[in-house]
Amino acid sequence: MKLHPQTALVHAERKAPQWINTIQPPIYRASTIIFNDTTALFDRHWTDPYDYSYGTHGTPSTFTLGDNIAQIEGGEYCLLCPSGLSAINLVNACFLATGDEVWVADNIYGPNMEHLRNLESRYGIIVKVYNAIDINSFQPTEKAKLLWLEAAGSVTLEFPNLINLVKKAKANNILTALDNTWGAGLAFNAFDFSQEHLTVDMTVHALTKYPSGGGDILMGSVVTRDQALHHKLFRAHAIQGIAISGDDAAQVQRSLASMQLRYEKQSQSAIKILQWLKTQDAFAQVLHPADPDNISHAFWKETCQNEQSAGLVSVIFKAEYDMTAIRKFCDHLKLFKLGFSWGGPVSLVMLYNLNDMRHLEHSHLQKGLLVRFCIGLEDADDLIEDIENGLKALLG
Repeated sequence: MKLHPQTALVHAERKAPQWINTIQPPIYRASTIIFNDTTALFDRHWTDPYDYSYGTHGTPSTFTLGDNIAQIEGGEYCLLCPSGLSAINLVNACFLATGDEVWVADNIYGPNMEHLRNLESRYGIIVKVYNAIDINSFQPTEKAKLLWLEAAGSVTLEFPNLINLVKKAKANNILTALDNTWGAGLAFNAFDFSQEHLTVDMTVHALTKYPSGGGDILMGSVVTRDQALHHKLFRAHAIQGIAISGDDAAQVQRSLASMQLRYEKQSQSAIKILQWLKTQDAFAQVLHPADPDNISHAFWKETCQNEQSAGLVSVIFKAEYDMTAIRKFCDHLKLFKLGFSWGGPVSLVMLYNLNDMRHLEHSHLQKGLLVRFCIGLEDADDLIEDIENGLKALLG
């Protein structure tokens, strides 16, 4: 058949060999995936480990990244989502129905709480709040289906009583989902984190943070070791049309090799800055689970036995400093940029009013406005000097 030049261009037969050895894997961009014949079309199943049927189900780019994230976290199966919050919502949508009880820590990631409250008002999900460091505050009923864990907790950074919370959930046949963004699969193994080889049922990870490392990619993951759970999640994932691009997968994949080095660097800088912050009179309290004075330090130490921790430190200013003063402090910082998220190369700062965020009374927290420092890859001494200059502007 003699083809028109345009047709010949669309169906070009001459192609470069498809595989060479490179440091980074090739990028696959696909919506449509071509089947070689009808046998390939009909002799496949969505539960196949690598079901190449449509771009939303996966490509070599997305499956490669998913396999690597599962390995980092100590799991077997991984689903990728467009953001960390999307991964959280996938878990909630998959395992919660009308009348089900879900337990969330009071220091849980704020958008997760907001999403669950929306499910509560619209669909009759029952949302219960517990204190992550008080096992007695977790009192599930027979309606309980899901326990959300976060280690460490959002903003105030309490490390939960993870071992006993998981034990209690398992004793009551409750699924456990851990937001593992802070630990990143590096501070501890969520699927084997105690001498009893305890494991959570699934982890959620905002790959936006440490795996990406550049502050420029949005992505999330859900990892599990249980194939049945994975298949249930995958069906919900497919029905909702959740997918990521091959280009974004390649960007995160490229950053994974340096992730542990970046994590260790930011952890070390955070500890150095923590020690300096504790000497400053403007702060009523400095919050970091690796601090021996922290109320959750023992829980952190028994779980994170390699003594790793994310590069986050929060401070509570003394009550005499109002929001106007705290805003002045933040506005005078030069190296710390005002912005959400963390895990990238640039240090960030954000201010919070805990009265607007917490549902329970927490006697271990001082009264006052909170500022969270997210440590980047700058020199720690330069960051300390930046905070010092901000305090001079505040006190002046």
